[in-house]
Amino acid sequence: MDKGQYGRRDRLVQEKHHDTYREDKKWPEPTACTECDAVYLEGRWTWYDPSVKANKVVCPACQRIAENYPAGYLELRGSFFKMHHEEMLNLIRNEEKQEKGERPLERIMDITEGDEYTLITTTGIHIARRIGEAISRAYQGDLSFTYGDGEKTIRVFWSR
Repeated sequence: MDKGQYGRRDRLVQEKHHDTYREDKKWPEPTACTECDAVYLEGRWTWYDPSVKANKVVCPACQRIAENYPAGYLELRGSFFKMHHEEMLNLIRNEEKQEKGERPLERIMDITEGDEYTLITTTGIHIARRIGEAISRAYQGDLSFTYGDGEKTIRVFWSR
């Protein structure tokens, strides 16, 4: 193989942890999401009312939802879950409401009902883990989770 004029081969340098939805830049303040009205202020997304002069963008959570690209997956299974389905979904919605109130980028994207399980997808890893831990505290059962892509995604499993 020809090493070229300088005696070395070019190589592809891969970025260590790339996440399309992670913001490394700072938005001008204030910046408001055109979809959900979350506001970027003082270095973070919040729920303040956007000013008329706010910069307009689509926030990372709304981008994930539009592109159907979840960061968190929560799978619930078992006969206990089937018997307490509605009660547990109420707990899940309450956890989402509290997490979303504190962190606008942490949301439930979808709840898919299967024959043997229910799959909940989320825009962030923190809300998936928080919901799994809340279910485990309230109903015991077996809880496990694994991170993927250098902790950019999480898969949470609960059964009882």
